Amino acid sequence: MTTASNRLVLITGLSGSGKSSVANCFEDLGYYVVDNLPLSLLEALVHDPAAHLEGHDRIAIVTDVRAPGFADRFPPILEQIDRHAIDLTLLFLESSDESLVRRFSETRRPHPLAGDRSPIEGIRRERALLIEVRGSADMVLDSSEWSVHEMRSHIYRHFAGEPGEEASMAVSVSSFGFKYGIPYGTDLLFDVRFLPNPHFVPGLREQTGRDQAVTQYLDEQEDFQIITEKLQDLLLYLLPKYRKENRSYVSIAIGCTGGRHRSVALCERLGKELSAADWQVRVSHRDINKKQPAPPSTP
Repeated sequence: MTTASNRLVLITGLSGSGKSSVANCFEDLGYYVVDNLPLSLLEALVHDPAAHLEGHDRIAIVTDVRAPGFADRFPPILEQIDRHAIDLTLLFLESSDESLVRRFSETRRPHPLAGDRSPIEGIRRERALLIEVRGSADMVLDSSEWSVHEMRSHIYRHFAGEPGEEASMAVSVSSFGFKYGIPYGTDLLFDVRFLPNPHFVPGLREQTGRDQAVTQYLDEQEDFQIITEKLQDLLLYLLPKYRKENRSYVSIAIGCTGGRHRSVALCERLGKELSAADWQVRVSHRDINKKQPAPPSTP
């Protein structure tokens, strides 16, 4: 039997007011998100929620004027929803005319109701059509002056599952070799080429930073111990700051010359320490399997 613990958020509002960004926020919070659901399917859902929720207890649905006849058909659908069966929130997003005109100008996308007219005409027409829908909303958010981060803060504050719950933040820790280029999209990058290189130690060249002989060699180096401790302290300080800004993902890259020994060992060590501190960590090694050239022979 479906109970009010099943949470349904209907996201609607003015075109260009940030519905897609809000949908992404709900997805980060663990909601099952559907964008531009046809009204016929929405009506079927509210008639028989148990048959359509399919095990999802938190769903966010974006529906707006892209659906034919939305302004006339949507309010009657709302009235059919049994709020004893579903914990429903109708979230309406709006923004000032000036902000919406600017956003349509920046993206160069046409307003869905403007046709061959100017965006402001489409905006005003949509605002008039949605007066009744806005009046039925449980929550109205004005995104005129909000950044994406501010939008996320508001959504998390109102829709996290439990008081104080924060969206999970994934942490990627990746090794790489500078000789193969710096990874794209890195948030935090560290260079450990100052450490003694096991590549030039007999018996270690063909091994990697995952092998005990290499880690034992590096553990004997004072600088390796120092950089491990300092990076651990730095990351344990920075990661909560990133999460406070509602980041869903932070990428950390650590590089040495070939990406096979020093950076690999350090990533493995940091990954274990961060996991022990309850961070969701993924450790990867981009260049660990690249063929390493032999060092030049001594004349």
